[in-house]
Amino acid sequence: MKKALILTGGGDCPGLNAVIRAVYKRAKQEPDWELYGSIEAFNGVLSEPRQIIKITSELVAGIHVKGGTILKTTNKGNPLNFPVEKPDGTVVFEDRSDALVEKLKALKFDAIINVGGDGSQRISKALFDKGIPMIGVPKTIDNDLSATDVTFGFQTAVQVATDSFDKLVTTAESHHRVMIMEVMGRDAGWIALHTAIAGGAEICLIPEIPYDIKKILERISQRYSRGKGFVNIVVAEGAHAIGSTTVGEGEKGSEHKRLRGIAYQLSDELKAAGCVAEVRETILGHIQRGGTPTAYDRVLASLFGVKAFELALEGKFGQMVTFRNNQISSVPLEEATREYNYVDKNSYLVKAARGLGISFGD
Repeated sequence: MKKALILTGGGDCPGLNAVIRAVYKRAKQEPDWELYGSIEAFNGVLSEPRQIIKITSELVAGIHVKGGTILKTTNKGNPLNFPVEKPDGTVVFEDRSDALVEKLKALKFDAIINVGGDGSQRISKALFDKGIPMIGVPKTIDNDLSATDVTFGFQTAVQVATDSFDKLVTTAESHHRVMIMEVMGRDAGWIALHTAIAGGAEICLIPEIPYDIKKILERISQRYSRGKGFVNIVVAEGAHAIGSTTVGEGEKGSEHKRLRGIAYQLSDELKAAGCVAEVRETILGHIQRGGTPTAYDRVLASLFGVKAFELALEGKFGQMVTFRNNQISSVPLEEATREYNYVDKNSYLVKAARGLGISFGD
């Protein structure tokens, strides 16, 4: 029997289970293939005892409608920069990729399907370069992989954010308030931008366009002076003022600074600058990552899963599945991780938002 291993890494998002189910269902049609799963990304391979399970029909039955991942996940298990806690409590980062490669080769998997975002696919590329038969599947609610037109999880996150925004509009109107809603988006403002357009926000702040607090205050004052007694603002967690950096702090065992608090910082800045109205803040946080995936994300994730296994059948390793021009295809992992998918401030999407009257604070 040939063996394939699937794992999910990085932040969870709606649609991961649909990928796992799709890979299993496609593999089941091949009499000489079995599918296994590694718990918490590559941690399941590195840990002692190993945490690797066989994927069965009972395990995947009905999971395509569920959020999260049955294989669990972690954003603190990068084998290229693995966190190791020392006796004194400090954490250092070590390259454990050679140890991982040794274990994977000993387990004799014929294909490894790594479902994850930008960081996960960089791991896929590094392992492929070391001789591991890797295939990538793009996953991120941030939509920040440039090699694919869209990633599953993004549409669900936008829908959750938009539903929440719609509810905030009515309470802002009732109390004549300025309402700030913070959404995810460390380096790319896709969720914030799409939510602002869908929800009809007055102001949208994203990492790619640093804001001027005076410009925001002017926009708020103009709206109140025209008799519109409320303002709704969508802000990505990675947004920041001109000349400043993102708001956050280091987290033990994580490579990244944990971003949080831009909504409160913006609120304080508005109050200090003499905002004419009461200001309130809402942070959606991990609500955007959970829950039932939309039909769109279930379909996209299922297509990705089937294609990933078919790449394994064809022996086309070192590839990441993509969705481009309404077609499911693949690109080399090197191309997939070459360029980060930032929002282009000169794109038609941004121009259209401005045409709708949305201010970016610039």
